[in-house]
Amino acid sequence: MSLFGQDRSFLHALPDRDRRTLLAEGTPRAYEPGEVMIRERDTTAYVLALMSGWSVVSVETERGTRLILALRGAGEVVGDLAAVDRRPRSATVTALGRVEAVSISGDRFRRFLAAHPHATSLIMRQLSARLRSADVERRSLASETVLQRLAARLVELAERAGRRADAGTVLELPLPQHDLAAAIGATREAVAKALRLLREQDVVRTANRRVVVIDMPVLVLLAQGGSPHTKTAEKPPPGV
Repeated sequence: MSLFGQDRSFLHALPDRDRRTLLAEGTPRAYEPGEVMIRERDTTAYVLALMSGWSVVSVETERGTRLILALRGAGEVVGDLAAVDRRPRSATVTALGRVEAVSISGDRFRRFLAAHPHATSLIMRQLSARLRSADVERRSLASETVLQRLAARLVELAERAGRRADAGTVLELPLPQHDLAAAIGATREAVAKALRLLREQDVVRTANRRVVVIDMPVLVLLAQGGSPHTKTAEKPPPGV
């Protein structure tokens, strides 16, 4: 399962000339933290090319809870599915921090794809990757524990949006506990309990909207379904 897109974003994978052509078709926009950029079930069809900042892609479940599907950052496009199939929005996109983007109408985006086969191929590859990620996510929800899913998310966040520091790896994205819960399909209480266990095992350290990964090997082990005690048990006793 993955919150992030492909290693190379859509805009960065485009040739320079094609990227400039696409961005010239749109209008610059800026969004403040917490502002809705695209709303689920809306019939709008514009595409947002993200230039800076992070956004959260989420859906509302039948129980009225929020499920985070992905995080999208600079170089990626959001809203492309509705632009391509001309159906209502499948998810809500919200600015996590300040986001700068270029808004391109659905008609102009479709014309751009028609004139640039390589761009169409990249969009199809992007949609395919998201579908595969959704399949993995469904399997994870059915078979993995909250602790395992949380550990996997923290490993991914550390690898893709972490900053090395003396204390460990600082997660730069300001995700509060309720967003971490929404990112793994769990309750806030279950995530709080799992985080408490990770703190007690000296795997992570937490503060307000801040997580520092102290012991990455153990976190990876937990994400794979192992026990935090396994690594300790494998260590040889002093002097051996």
